[in-house]
Amino acid sequence: MKLYSWNVNGIRAVYKKGLFQDFIARHQPDIICLQETKATPDQIELDLPDYEEYWCSAQRKGYSGTAIFTKESPIDVSYGLPDDLVEQYELADGYGDTTKEGRVTTVEFEGYFVSTVYTPNAKDDLSRIPMRQHWDPAYVAYMKRLEAEKPVIFCGDFNVAHTELDLARPRENVGKKGFTIEERTGFDAYLAAGFFDTFRVFEKRGGFYTWWSHFGGARERNVGWRIDYVFCSPQLLPLLKSARVHADVLGSDHCPVSAEFAL
Repeated sequence: MKLYSWNVNGIRAVYKKGLFQDFIARHQPDIICLQETKATPDQIELDLPDYEEYWCSAQRKGYSGTAIFTKESPIDVSYGLPDDLVEQYELADGYGDTTKEGRVTTVEFEGYFVSTVYTPNAKDDLSRIPMRQHWDPAYVAYMKRLEAEKPVIFCGDFNVAHTELDLARPRENVGKKGFTIEERTGFDAYLAAGFFDTFRVFEKRGGFYTWWSHFGGARERNVGWRIDYVFCSPQLLPLLKSARVHADVLGSDHCPVSAEFAL
């Protein structure tokens, strides 16, 4: 089973350019997890006959949103976080209610769950760090709840570089959005909960990035950040065949990441 995750930064634009279709034709994903779709299904007519589409769009038009496209029909589909976790972790702040921004889509198959997440951005002034300190524990709790039933694969844009290996210029960015101790500690919680960063199972070196600024030719110079990840439960680790970063796939300021399982 080949699973891909991609923050498309607006699916209508990448599809209109033909780049989304090229990506599918070349990589042939079994499951495609998308973030920042910035659309509702009625705003775009996709020609994807091999896939079932499950969308979780933001209430605000042209903003945020996640989706999962899958060749295999799921047993069940869930959107957002469970109500009790929403209440427990208080996931609204001055910027808005994150539970109405289409940030989580989850599908259940016979042997495992797949969930995709678009984690709230901390903002340049770090004013949404308090929200991150609520959001990350809430999503970890949700994944552990699912894992109690069956193994979990979860992926998406986590809006944080975990270690100095995960961004090109760590010293210049310590304490800035995406590389604060609070955000990195939030990432640590996924690992402490027993989940594996699938890419790091295979690749221990730096230099592999999934997001680049639009300025200064950052992508061409590979001055980027690894902020998109695929995690899995330890039960699935023996079935993990590969995990990759696809920096050659264009169309967004992010590139896709993937993991392949013998499922």
